[in-house]
Amino acid sequence: MLPQKQAEEAIVSNETGHETREEEENEQQQSMFSMKSILWHGGSAWDAWFSCASNQVAQVLLTLPTSFSQLGMLSGILLQVFYGLMGSWTAYLISVLYVEYRSRKEKENVSFKNHVIQWFEVLDGLLGPYWKAAGLAFNCTFLLFGSVIQLIACASNIYYINDKLDKRTWTYIFGACCATTVFIPSFHNYRIWSFIGLGMTTYTAWYMAIASLIHGQDEGVTHSGPTKLVLYFTGATNILYTFGGHAVTVEIMHAMWKPQKFKYIYLLATLYVFTLTIPSASAVYWAFGDQLLNHSNAFALLPKTGFRDAAVILMLIHQFITFGFACTPLYFVWEKVIGMHDTKSICLRALARLPVVIPIWFLAIIFPFFGPINSAVGALLVSFTVYIIPALAHMLTFRTASARQNAAEKPPFFLPSWTAMYAVNAVIVVWVLVVGFGFGGWASMTNFIRQIDTFGLFAKCYQCKAPTAAQAQHH
Repeated sequence: MLPQKQAEEAIVSNETGHETREEEENEQQQSMFSMKSILWHGGSAWDAWFSCASNQVAQVLLTLPTSFSQLGMLSGILLQVFYGLMGSWTAYLISVLYVEYRSRKEKENVSFKNHVIQWFEVLDGLLGPYWKAAGLAFNCTFLLFGSVIQLIACASNIYYINDKLDKRTWTYIFGACCATTVFIPSFHNYRIWSFIGLGMTTYTAWYMAIASLIHGQDEGVTHSGPTKLVLYFTGATNILYTFGGHAVTVEIMHAMWKPQKFKYIYLLATLYVFTLTIPSASAVYWAFGDQLLNHSNAFALLPKTGFRDAAVILMLIHQFITFGFACTPLYFVWEKVIGMHDTKSICLRALARLPVVIPIWFLAIIFPFFGPINSAVGALLVSFTVYIIPALAHMLTFRTASARQNAAEKPPFFLPSWTAMYAVNAVIVVWVLVVGFGFGGWASMTNFIRQIDTFGLFAKCYQCKAPTAAQAQHH
């Protein structure tokens, strides 16, 4: 084990490249506590933890109580734990594949100076162009809709503070605000934003739990879930989506000074996220019950107070941050396509990135279905992007005895057998393919189409005030 550990450290020290060593030397020459390093340039294990925890739970925190109303309390809690642990495992697999890819490329004297490695490049290097195409298609589409969801959430949340403007108008406004993320170069530069974002999510989660307990149960509240299969699997795929936020794992690892330390960071981030999602969703569901079936955003039912308005504002800021998290890998892909990825000018790169924001803005206006869109994305995109593809890729990368013998990362201490790893990966592939993509896809698309039939595309104000009888008849 000792030689392997030494080799692993040598690999990663080489992996980080000359640019990392130069950066560290420059930082050592400056004050260790310089403002720039504190606020702007992050690459430690703590930075990665904050990035993972902050990115994992944002607007979905507000939709989980609705998932509980669809699933019931027990299923809601159990599925959170189940998918949280499953997500942590596949994030671990992605980190292993990243280290394997870099170690092989280092042996070929490939330099990654001024180049951010992405998931589709890992798949290309380990498994070939067809896997690259699959990874690129699923990952980019998921991140595209992930950004759309954050934009929809901004409009949905601000409406509960100021309803003088409809949600579509707020989407226009926040689309312009979120476009400013083009100026953030990479995940290195999210240090202070990740810290602030997690603090905001923590406040919101505990506000939801405490406010619900203080409010108490509404008169005549009922907790009838689960009642229909379509609702049950819609709720389940929203939770699948919740813990599928590791589509940016490779980019976060690449921003670390020592990427080998990432292995268990996502699990530790998930354990913290449990302390936010389970109490808040349980408390809101306990207080409001089946009313949540018609209110995808928990803010719609919580009493209007200064604390609620503060939570709304904090979530708006956090959604801006999460929009940047989801969009940054798309910026990288676009830069590589147009040959601007090596450009050092922040302003030129920002200008080149702007076309990425336009389709996101447009899709958020077409499909403003806060809540149902989470489940649809979870079933159709997250299921493959961060569960099925990483598990299959790990199985195929280490399918030969020589690959296992020369692997940069051996099986973890808690599962020290390649056979056991294969078995776990196979179970994940089958489960997510059948339950997540199959049943989840059927349920979430049924619900999504129902929203289109009810509200129409380009809905001006989704789930706002109930329409009058005349408006309903006209529709």
